[in-house]
Amino acid sequence: MPRYRVITEGAMFRVDFILIGLLATLSVQASAASNDLSASGVAEFTAAYQAWDGARFGAATELFRRATTNEPANVTNFYWLGAAQFHRMLQLQNAPGNRTNEAAAKTALDAAVDALTLAVKFDERHAESHALLGTLYGMKINGSLLRGARFGPRVAKHQELALKHGASNPRVQYLLGMCQFHTANKPAEWHEALQTLLKAEKLFQAEATTTAAPLDPRWGYDSCLTFLGRTYELLGQRKEAVDYFRKALAMHPADHLAKEGLKRASQNK
Repeated sequence: MPRYRVITEGAMFRVDFILIGLLATLSVQASAASNDLSASGVAEFTAAYQAWDGARFGAATELFRRATTNEPANVTNFYWLGAAQFHRMLQLQNAPGNRTNEAAAKTALDAAVDALTLAVKFDERHAESHALLGTLYGMKINGSLLRGARFGPRVAKHQELALKHGASNPRVQYLLGMCQFHTANKPAEWHEALQTLLKAEKLFQAEATTTAAPLDPRWGYDSCLTFLGRTYELLGQRKEAVDYFRKALAMHPADHLAKEGLKRASQNK
């Protein structure tokens, strides 16, 4: 009887060892598949951004969604899924207006919030995810006092955490400046937005001198230049506005906000 027990326990040990090895192999395979999908997603996102192509943003979103399925606790995958949905929402908002686009943009906004909420759940120090969440909740307010009471504290919370963990991140400063731009209604507030965006510009310039890893984000520089142009335009500094709109278009010829801004500022010079 003792001999039988030893043999049985030994067999069980071997089975457990095999299962552990199998699970480890499957985990490595899932991680590799996730990395491949994320890398493909970043390439598709970059192409979509340059062409400002809604269909390609949608394709990037699907690749990142599949990556999160392979690695459901990977903060990078959820960050990129949220960033892709964020830009998909912006593209839909700026497409020729109809109710279908409005509904799709709202769906993309909510999906971005869901993805980024999971990103900061997995890593509460992920500054860009906090910055995007602060921006998205600000967009949810959309001038409503009632929604402001509901979402305002979330905007403040995520902006505070974004700055706490990523004050030297150019996208954190750019997104903060963009929010300040949209909520400003007097020159002092426009000047505040301008200083934040100028800080972001310097950080983008420094980032541009570094080599990016495959999954490192590199979006936002041209949009920061566009918002600098819009801010200078509001302050009546048209020469500076024209300069920044031209810089934005040199970097991103498909930027329709920069095109429209350059046309306005040039006519009013």
